[in-house]
Amino acid sequence: MPHVKPQTPAPPLEVETLDGGTWRLADEWGWTMVEFYRGLHCPGCEAYLRDMDRHVDEFRGIGVALIAVSGDTRERAQRAKEDWGLDKLRLGYGLDVETMQAWDLYISKAISDDEPEVFSEPGLYVVKPDGSIYYAAINSMTFGRPRMSELLKALQVKIQQDAPARGEV
Repeated sequence: MPHVKPQTPAPPLEVETLDGGTWRLADEWGWTMVEFYRGLHCPGCEAYLRDMDRHVDEFRGIGVALIAVSGDTRERAQRAKEDWGLDKLRLGYGLDVETMQAWDLYISKAISDDEPEVFSEPGLYVVKPDGSIYYAAINSMTFGRPRMSELLKALQVKIQQDAPARGEV
C-alpha cells in the first residue's frame, strides 16, 4: 500500500540545487510539480526533462513551479543540465535512498558502470499549495510517463475548476 496518496501531506523534500542553495518543498507557496528522474545515465530522462524544460514558462503561467530531482552528484547533475540543454528547469541533486523510499519511488541497482550504485526510477508528483499530494505517477522503468503537454492542459482545467484530488481511499 502506498504511503504517498492524494489528499495527504507530501513527505518532506529538501535538496541542493544547481542554481545554489537548498530547495525545500515546505518553502514553496504555490502549486509544485516534482519530477524524480533516474540521472545522467538515462536517455529516457534526457528526453523527458528536455520536454519539461520546454514547458517551464507555460506551467509557470498557470501557477505551477517545476523541479527535477535525482540522486546524482552535483557534477553529474551539472553535466546533465549542460549536455541536455536544460535552460529553465531547476535541477536538484543528491536525493538519498530514505527520501526515495518516503516518496514511494521504485529503487534500482546499477547494472552497468554508467549507472550510480542505486537510483530511483521516475516519479512525478503535483503538490498543492497546502502541501498535499494532488497527482502522482510512479514508474518502475523509464517509459510510460505522462506527456507534459497533456499534463499542462489537464492541470490548467483542474486548477481553474478547483477539482479535488482523486485516489484518496
